[in-house]
Amino acid sequence: MPLTWFPTSRLLWVRVAAVLFTCTAFSVAAHGAALPHGGMADWCIFCWAFSFACSLLVLLVEQCSLQPRIPVSWSNFPITVACYASLLCLSASIIFPVFFLKNHTAYGDVRDHRIASTVFSCLATVAYMVEVSLSKARPGEVAGYMATAPGLMKVCQTFVACVIFILVSDPVSYDHHAALKWCMAVYCICFILSMAVVVLCVGECTGCLPIPFSKFLSAYGLLAVIMYLTATILWPVFQFDEKYGRRGDSKKLIAVSVLTALNFLLYLADLAYSARLVFVSG
Repeated sequence: MPLTWFPTSRLLWVRVAAVLFTCTAFSVAAHGAALPHGGMADWCIFCWAFSFACSLLVLLVEQCSLQPRIPVSWSNFPITVACYASLLCLSASIIFPVFFLKNHTAYGDVRDHRIASTVFSCLATVAYMVEVSLSKARPGEVAGYMATAPGLMKVCQTFVACVIFILVSDPVSYDHHAALKWCMAVYCICFILSMAVVVLCVGECTGCLPIPFSKFLSAYGLLAVIMYLTATILWPVFQFDEKYGRRGDSKKLIAVSVLTALNFLLYLADLAYSARLVFVSG
């Protein structure tokens, strides 16, 4: 079995850099940053550790030429990992300094460790973004679905939905009106379906669907656009109109409104790509 222990391409160098940056970020934070247990500290550590573990797995599999023995689509798995890791590290790069550096009383080595973790988190984010840029499909190139624009948008859609879940659950801000419960149902249904598409592509199970995959994407995309359009309208109306009674943190409610609109635009662009795929292939 051939072994290649030194990277010979830009993509491999970028993956090595991402592994080193994420490893350094969570190691420094865990060793000397004196972080509290739970909350955003655990989230940041999870972002770095998860990204490190998945990237190391991709690196080792490719270096040892074990792709045929891995029960996933290798044309989809690495770029899916890189896209999720870039979003996770980006969130940690924003959250960590806001919660543990800005207006914080940490001094000396503790502050230095926190600054170092932030810097390496930012470097990891850049490395993952470069990896996605190098791995994504080029015009006319045959590639896995997750390497195309719609595939990358699926990753973004699920990540944005996860952020929305966090914001609306602490404190619960969707249970005082039926329209807000509908918005929550929209977030959950669309998240489940988008994640199902990601799993089907990575697991090479798209042929198990009773209809062609492209038509399934178009039908689901249209449904998601309509549902998210209703949520984009209903959420701010029933959260900020005084006659319906405002509850929860106003900053979080505004963030949910913005993220809902962002996901609506992502689903709209996704639908345009999927419809074009159907009409071109048809």
